[in-house]
Amino acid sequence: MVKKRMLVICVDRDNDLYEKAKIAGPIIGRENNLQCATKLVLVDPEETDSNTMFEAIKIYDSLNNENEVEVVTLSGDKRLGYSADKEINEQLEHILTNFPADSCILVSDGASDSEVIPIVQSRIKIESVRTVVMKQAKELEKTYFVILEKLREPYYARIIFGVPAILLLMFALSEYFGYGWKPVVLVIGLYLLIKGFGIEDRILHYFSDFKFSVDKINFLAYLSAVPLIIISLYLGFDTYVKNIDTELNIVKIIALVIRNTLLLLPWAGILILLGKGIDMFRENRKYELVNTGLTAISIILLWLIFTEASDWVLTDTSFREFLLVILGSVAIAFISIEVMKKVRISIASSMKLENKEVLNEMGAYVGKVIGVDRKNGLLVVQTGFGQKVNFAIDSILNIGEKIQIKR
Repeated sequence: MVKKRMLVICVDRDNDLYEKAKIAGPIIGRENNLQCATKLVLVDPEETDSNTMFEAIKIYDSLNNENEVEVVTLSGDKRLGYSADKEINEQLEHILTNFPADSCILVSDGASDSEVIPIVQSRIKIESVRTVVMKQAKELEKTYFVILEKLREPYYARIIFGVPAILLLMFALSEYFGYGWKPVVLVIGLYLLIKGFGIEDRILHYFSDFKFSVDKINFLAYLSAVPLIIISLYLGFDTYVKNIDTELNIVKIIALVIRNTLLLLPWAGILILLGKGIDMFRENRKYELVNTGLTAISIILLWLIFTEASDWVLTDTSFREFLLVILGSVAIAFISIEVMKKVRISIASSMKLENKEVLNEMGAYVGKVIGVDRKNGLLVVQTGFGQKVNFAIDSILNIGEKIQIKR
């Protein structure tokens, strides 16, 4: 009977191993996991991740006689979200390169760790998921002790303490300057809008690529853009405060705020993209440079549309001119997208893509490129399960040592 190659995977998504015991993942092997789990439980006896690791070792021992098994612990990032998932994906990729298992058993404490299931599942078949729940935790789940433990995590602390703190400070400042409670309500509304539509994760994901370094042009560009952003926000806020108690209706007040805010704000965005684009050109990242150019065009077109819309609401321009701007912007956007699409396909087709690994937007493994159909603009990708899947070259987000695609 042929023995199956199995992995017992323990997940520490918020990276308590490093934060508390200074142990960096991945942790490979029974003895290493036993030593690290012991060290963690001695540092913090209430830490559930140590119990999860002990459970993974127990499962490993029960399977070791019948199968070829390895036990590993993957650690994420204290910031959770995209950063944690990306780190776990990279560690899992390293493990599977050295131990190409047929399937795995996932062990977690049932909290945020369970959110990595799609990432693991995209790389390897999951035969079973084992959730470790401490017996006393069943009774204390909704009690003070569990809440107190959660409040120590940065993600929850920012929401429960950070947001109210900002609102209280804003309320105090607005009262001091005579603005009242209106700015606070505005901030609450914006925050709920961002959280409700999931804009926060998209913004963090987008700006995660923005890296500051004094030896790059983008550092100077970011630094120059900050005053423009601050002045733009101040102009919009000042316009709102000065006109809220006037005879103008709310629609015209909003139009005034938008027009004054957009005097400088778009140029801050263009300045940031210009700095980023220059560095991409210097680093020969031509494919990403095309996307940056398209973003710059989008900013300019949106600036034109919103400015013209504000002027029309304030009767500073005719509806005919407003309509012409909209139609012209749509036409320019369509042409730009088509041109950039062809440029992207041309650049990607000229590059060696075969044998590169393919990841999705979240950093989860999709497969490996086994061929490129340049005539039809397609990538031929073989998934971890041996299936062949075609992806449009235009769906590529960036090309480096690995290819990231939009699914």
